[in-house]
Amino acid sequence: MLALRLNLTQPGLDPSEMSARHQAALEMCAHVEEHGFDLVNLEEHHGVDNGWSPAPLALAGLVLGRCSRLPVSIAALLLPLHDPIRVAEDIAVLDLASGGRLSVVLGVGYRPSEYAAHGKDWARRGALMDECVDTLLKAWTGEPFDHRGTTVRVTPRPFTQPHPPVMIGGSSKVSARRAIRFDLPFAPAGHLPDIASYYHEQCAASGVEARCRMPGPGVTMMFIHEDPDEAWATLGHHLLHEAVTYSAWQTPDVRSAHRSSATTVAELRAEGTYQILTPEQALAHGQHSGFAIHALCGGMPIAEGWRCLTLFTDKVLPFLR
Repeated sequence: MLALRLNLTQPGLDPSEMSARHQAALEMCAHVEEHGFDLVNLEEHHGVDNGWSPAPLALAGLVLGRCSRLPVSIAALLLPLHDPIRVAEDIAVLDLASGGRLSVVLGVGYRPSEYAAHGKDWARRGALMDECVDTLLKAWTGEPFDHRGTTVRVTPRPFTQPHPPVMIGGSSKVSARRAIRFDLPFAPAGHLPDIASYYHEQCAASGVEARCRMPGPGVTMMFIHEDPDEAWATLGHHLLHEAVTYSAWQTPDVRSAHRSSATTVAELRAEGTYQILTPEQALAHGQHSGFAIHALCGGMPIAEGWRCLTLFTDKVLPFLR
């Protein structure tokens, strides 16, 4: 699996620099499409000091419009923060326009501040999630249905039938049961064999086909550089910025693929969740697992992001094939 991860963080939030970063991201998507990447990964967070990806559906539309073949995955869309009718319409239009190239992991989220900012009740997040998932699945039939006391109909119907590819994300047994209840694939937030086993047991007990999309062990955020020691010394603070920001949101019950406990660049490097590899090291790594290239990690200078990406496509990818 070859994936480009984009969350477009920019410490300082200078609008001109942020504009350049978004435009560069779209050009990078065109570049990885040309070189046969499997997908682009997007995500969602709100109110972050570095502008961390607040509008993944809008960004997905830009990427899908810029590229003609490249799939886009949003992991995850924080569904209870949104109006489900609006989400159903947006995803249906993106699905139609792209020919079914958008997939979405539906998540509850884990930051009370995001619920407060959107006027949503944190204490009711589970009930809100259930209502929203139910609404999406009814909306995509194109038939009238009852929604909050009134009859509504969502048109047009999506291209992908019976509905666009959506999954239930999470790291809890509640999320696993929700996936079974709605008969949707389950996408654990990390390599969580205990949750996957529970999910399979509950599927067997419920007579539901198990569809678990769990990432493999040792998922890493990868950056390519000719000299990793130099890169850690001059660019490592960008990776640390993302790791520290993300980890500050975590609670003990949240288990994600790239959670870190590092507080220094040296600790982050030793931990291994974020890796800076030479093309030769990346090639050896790829014999055993896929690639999640994070070329603009933590506000990385755009020129360094391009350097990372072209090193991979020029010096690694040809030998993988």
